[in-house]
Amino acid sequence: MKKQGSDGSPAPVMPPLPEPLKDLKIEHTKIFINNEWHNSVSGKKFAVFNPATEEKICEVEEGDKADVDKAVKAARKAFELGSAWRTMDASERGRLLNKLADLVERDRLILATMETIDGGKLFSTSYLMDLGACIKTLRYYAGWADKVHGRTVPIDGNFFTFTRHEPIGVCGQIIPWNFPLVMFIWKIAPALCCGNTVVVKPAEQTPLSALYMGSLIKEAGFPPGVVNIVPGFGPTAGAAISHHMDIDKVAFTGSTEVGKLIKEAAGKSNLKRVTLELGGKSPNIIFADADLDAAVEFAHIGLFYHQGQCCSAGSRIFVEEPIYDEFVRRSIERAKKYTLGDPLKPGVQQGPQVSKITSFLVILDTTILD
Repeated sequence: MKKQGSDGSPAPVMPPLPEPLKDLKIEHTKIFINNEWHNSVSGKKFAVFNPATEEKICEVEEGDKADVDKAVKAARKAFELGSAWRTMDASERGRLLNKLADLVERDRLILATMETIDGGKLFSTSYLMDLGACIKTLRYYAGWADKVHGRTVPIDGNFFTFTRHEPIGVCGQIIPWNFPLVMFIWKIAPALCCGNTVVVKPAEQTPLSALYMGSLIKEAGFPPGVVNIVPGFGPTAGAAISHHMDIDKVAFTGSTEVGKLIKEAAGKSNLKRVTLELGGKSPNIIFADADLDAAVEFAHIGLFYHQGQCCSAGSRIFVEEPIYDEFVRRSIERAKKYTLGDPLKPGVQQGPQVSKITSFLVILDTTILD
């Protein structure tokens, strides 16, 4: 009998879950500009840790303003008229995005293991959910590449009026640590399919999968300068992107406080376009006539998924008074059943927070049913 979804439709088929790699080697720790690997201009590096063991994984080159300048120059050159990217057929951009999806699919196990070691995400989540979403997103935008077009507009008189969509230019993209690879793909795929070039700053806690993607982008055949990756810290590399006069748009996913700073910086520099996805925790509302077992389960998934480190985490729960006490009792029982441990091991349901600072913030932000 085939499995069905809650609406009666066939449930999505998940690939079998392999074992994570036991001897993952981290090869890419430098800044990626013009399809080449660079040391930081300052010579600085920063350590990257496994949050499950608190052991140092490696050291990564620390980019700042000087490195962002180099990356922006490369991205601008790749975007200029006459460049290989600007004059490339839209269908060819789609082919490159599909090629990149092929390479991500080929290296799915490497990337999933890396996400888990670097960020503490459950391996099953990394492999099945995050990598699956990355591959589908790349293929989706590959299909859009040659379908971005304007329209003709009826107008009085003997005139012909039409709209034309054109790429913005150089896009600065600052991504968070909770979904490092998913956010990397969500940022670059729509920008690239429309003909833009990008400078990406991954989160300092989780830069490894973004840097690995640099190697795949080069292997796929993207021209130099189209994608540039500058690991570093928000007040230095992130601020340099936000203030840069030759970046045409900045996209940021993260905290509301930092989002305000980015918007202010964009306004004070060149009035660059800004896209912000900030905070936004969502409440669950549970009424007395709900299926209580299902309500408890989904409330716990909403809160505990990826250790609560989601912008849409259900960290507030409103329960109708007649079932409040029973909901609390069942919720406590359910929480006690969670298996905590190494996110690489099968059967573990909850791994570590990405850092001790994040652990403290999650506790502050969560309504504790007591």
